[in-house]
Amino acid sequence: MTKSWTVREVLGWTKDYFRRSGIEAARLEAEILLSHALRADRLELYLRPERVLTDPERLDFKKLIRQRHEGTPLQYLIGEVDFFGCRLKVSPVALIPRPETEELVERIVKDFFSSKISPSWILDLGTGTGAIAIALARAFKHAQILAVDLSEGALGLASENARENGVEARVRFLRSDWYENVSGVFDLIVSNPPYVPREELEHLQTEVKKEPAIALDGGPDGLEAIAHIVSRSVEFLRPPGRLYLEMGDKQASRVRELIEQAETFHLDILRDIAGKERFVRAERLAPRNISTFAEQE
Repeated sequence: MTKSWTVREVLGWTKDYFRRSGIEAARLEAEILLSHALRADRLELYLRPERVLTDPERLDFKKLIRQRHEGTPLQYLIGEVDFFGCRLKVSPVALIPRPETEELVERIVKDFFSSKISPSWILDLGTGTGAIAIALARAFKHAQILAVDLSEGALGLASENARENGVEARVRFLRSDWYENVSGVFDLIVSNPPYVPREELEHLQTEVKKEPAIALDGGPDGLEAIAHIVSRSVEFLRPPGRLYLEMGDKQASRVRELIEQAETFHLDILRDIAGKERFVRAERLAPRNISTFAEQE
C-alpha cells in the first residue's frame, strides 16, 4: 500500500534531500516546487500542513524533485520569473533573467528620470526572454523599442511575454545577429550580452549549463560580443545617446579600453549591489549645451 504523504512530511523530506544535493535555499525551493505542483499559493502550505497529496500530485512533485536534483534550474521548472515588476515566462530557449540585469534596468530608469530626458527609441540587443525591453517599455510609456535576437525560439518567447505584459504595441522583435538587420538611430542601446570566457563554460554550475550556450559564450576572452556591440554603437546611437552594458565582474578594465578607443563617449563603470564592477554606462559626446551624466552628478 502506498504511503500517504502530507504537505508537512513532503516539505520536510524534500528540504533534507535538497540540502544533501547542495541546493542552498533548500526549504524555499521545496515550497516553491510543491506549491507549483499543487497549483496553490505558498501560504496554503502553511495553512493546510496536514493536507494529504493525491497520487497525481505526488507523482508530479516527484518528477519536479528529480529534475531539480539533476540540475534543471528552478525557474525552468515553474516556467516563470518576476523581473522589475513584470511576470515573464521562461524556458530553455533563453537565458533566465538575473538580479544583476534587473539592477541594470533600475539604473537606466533612475538615470533617465533624474536627467529629465526620456528615450524615444530604444534598441535591446540579445533580448532573450524580452526582460529588458519589456521592463523599459513599462517604465518609458512613450518609447518605441526594437528588441533583437538571433534565436527564433527566444524571439517567440519574448513576443509572448510582451503580449502578457501589455506592451506588444511598442516593442518590435527582429531576428538579427546583433546589428546585422538593424536600421535607424536610437537614444538608448542596452544589452546583456554573453560574456563568459569560452574555457570557463565547462566549469559553470550544472544548472547554468542547462541554459543556452549561445547566451553565455563570450568567445575566447569573454569580450567577443561586447567588442562588437561597442565598435558599431556609434552608427546607431544619436548624440547624446547612451549605451548600457552588463559585463563580467573582472572585465571592467578591458571594456574601458574598448570604449575609450572610440573616443566618442563619456564612460562610467558602475558597481552592482554586491560592490562588483558589473555595468558600463557610456554617453555619446554631445554638443556643449547638453549636459552629461558627469556634470549632472
